[in-house]
Amino acid sequence: MTSAPIKDLIAELEWRGMLKDVTDRDGLRQHLSTGVRRIYAGLDPTADSLTIGNLVTIMALAHAKRAGHEAVVVIGGGTGLIGDPSGKSAERTMMTRETVLGNVEGQRPIYERVLGRVEGRAHMLVNNLDWLGPLSYLDALRDIGKHFSVNMMIQKESVRARLQDREHGISYTEFSYMILQAYDFLHLFRDKGVTVQFGGSDQFGNIVAGIDLIRRTYAAGRGPGASEGSGRREAHETHASFGLTWPLVTKADGGKFGKTETGAIWLTPERTSPYAYYQFWLNATDADAANWLKVFTFLSKDEIDAIVRAHEADPGTREAQRALARAATAILHGQAAMEQAEAAGAALFSGQVGSLDEATLREVFANVPRSEHGKSLLAGGVDPVDLLVETQLARSKREAREFLANGSVSVNGQKIDPETKLGASHLLHGSMMAIRRGKKQWHMAHWA
Repeated sequence: MTSAPIKDLIAELEWRGMLKDVTDRDGLRQHLSTGVRRIYAGLDPTADSLTIGNLVTIMALAHAKRAGHEAVVVIGGGTGLIGDPSGKSAERTMMTRETVLGNVEGQRPIYERVLGRVEGRAHMLVNNLDWLGPLSYLDALRDIGKHFSVNMMIQKESVRARLQDREHGISYTEFSYMILQAYDFLHLFRDKGVTVQFGGSDQFGNIVAGIDLIRRTYAAGRGPGASEGSGRREAHETHASFGLTWPLVTKADGGKFGKTETGAIWLTPERTSPYAYYQFWLNATDADAANWLKVFTFLSKDEIDAIVRAHEADPGTREAQRALARAATAILHGQAAMEQAEAAGAALFSGQVGSLDEATLREVFANVPRSEHGKSLLAGGVDPVDLLVETQLARSKREAREFLANGSVSVNGQKIDPETKLGASHLLHGSMMAIRRGKKQWHMAHWA
């Protein structure tokens, strides 16, 4: 996928509503404009996939890549063993190393798909278990912990809230999470030349802690793990580091973003199909669609403004939602999967479902009423009047005959009448009949 390069990363994030706190805006702007920078963001592998809320982080890194910088993804194989207390009212359930490793591998393709579709410098994926794993407890206390004030740490909102909760409290394990994330920034700064960290607004305290650890470490003359003769005090410009956050995404009505009646929206097709993903964006409200076009697509400001104007001129066309669904689905799942998802939705609306492949057909009709029937009955031809009553698409045989006679019943997109006998030739993929009465009432009959 091509996306136009951008000149000013901060301005780009700002108009998209993806800018909340910057540790030094003027300094960061100058830093980004005077060379290629490595910019990182981290996500912990708490599941074998990511949810749509995590996509904001990946999109921010994609914009960094569009601006000519190098995006670095830190998959938290180490910090994932601990658990970030931010936004949590109770202790996370500890995962085994095997579970965390499986989650790391499950998430890896998501980053490759999204960032891989963006033209620019190659992105980097690293696992913080690689440097946190070998770190000894004594080294952590001696070289890292000495730079942290407990007084400062307990002022962090997520920590303070848990300290006041007598029922749950906070363990020393989760309390130490800030130190580990700060060390991530120091390690990446020292070993990879990473100078900027991105994150959601709830991560600002952790990001600042990392910047402060870098400053204190180099002010002391050496970094943890460096050889005795390598430490030296450098100019402030040489060791400058920066942090940038964005607001947490919400729905216009205050509801939780990324949640539906059937659960979370995931970023892997095994958990949320491209069709369901497309439908999530298509069902956005007008207010949400206008905002989400900025956050979840690479469309330019002029393009989005034009889409919103067209939508406001004729809201019934749902132009904003359609543009959002197309662009967002193509970014994650690719152009072909987006077109297939769009075609599936159009087929359901028109009733012409006969062209859908079996997997898509099952997905599209996953939530409509269904019934099971014996396939042997088709040999003699099934009376559509009886079938409408049996599937509760008609309350009586008289009503069923009326529906059939006035042309309001179709099977797999083809209208049928009272004289039609349904047989094996009416099956889709050898086992299914998609029966429609009127414009909206569907029933999936399975024959085995």
